[in-house]
This record gives sequence, structure tokens and C-alpha cells, in this order.
Amino acid sequence: MSNEIQQPKPFDLVGDPVLIAGIGQGFEATLNWRVHDGHDERTGFFNVGGGTGEHGQFQVAAAIGNAAFQLDRLFVEVFEESAQDGSEINKVIVPVVYGPRIVSGYIGFRLHVVKAGDTLSKIAREHYGQTSLFTRIVRANPLVISDPNQILVGQQLKVPIGA
Repeated sequence: MSNEIQQPKPFDLVGDPVLIAGIGQGFEATLNWRVHDGHDERTGFFNVGGGTGEHGQFQVAAAIGNAAFQLDRLFVEVFEESAQDGSEINKVIVPVVYGPRIVSGYIGFRLHVVKAGDTLSKIAREHYGQTSLFTRIVRANPLVISDPNQILVGQQLKVPIGA
């Protein structure tokens, strides 16, 4: 068994801090985390297990608020550093969507179940007061919305909400 990130799931909508949880083991019980968009990153480390090869559960609140992220797609990484050469080994990477880049003052999201007659513009007007803000919903749902002109009855859409 290698390191495993159980939270966040791929393309989850996350805020600050990014909550990272899973199971892992590291050299001398130390694992590292990194959250990045390819332009900026935040890093840290934590202890897991007892340091003699056993796996342990971990939970980390990765504070990333002062990062200068340019994209709303981030990567969450958990890895250990090799005792031999310092290289990153047993790395796990999970892509996520960063809510604060979509909605100012991001505090979470609402779930909207698509009903007959719904359009993204209609949903945006309902939640934001402006039809033109439908792109927020598209950006927050990359695995659900492949064509903004076609949403399906019963789909659950995350609608990011700001303060």
C-alpha cells in the first residue's frame, strides 16, 4: 500500500484551508504536502504512523490563502522525500477546483439539482442575480458539465457561494 489521499476527491470544490486526509507512511513518519497551480505553491509537512514502516491516518488543514494562484484548477500532492537522495517518492496527486478563484469571498457551495426547463443562465440568475455569471457554475463542475448548452435533468451542480 502506498500513500492515499481520501479527501479531497478529484475535482472537489475546495477553499482555504484545503483539507487533506488519507492514509500513508513516510521515512521517519514524515510526509509532505504541496498545493499548486503551476504558478505558485504552498508546502508543508506532517507526521504519520510511528516511523517504523506502519501506515497511519492523517488529516491536514493546508493554509494556502496568501498564495498568488492564477488558475482555479489546483493540484494537491502528498509525498515523502527519499532518504537516499531527497527525491519525491510515493507521490499522490489530486486535481481540485479552487473556489476563491471563482467567487470572491468563497465560503462553500450549494447543490442545485437540474429540473426540466433549467439552463445555466437561469440557475446563475437564481443564485447570483445575473445570467452572465453562469461561467462560475461551469468552472465549478468540470466533470459534470462538458457542454454549457446541455445540462440534464437530475444532474447535481455545485454552485459556488461567496460572502
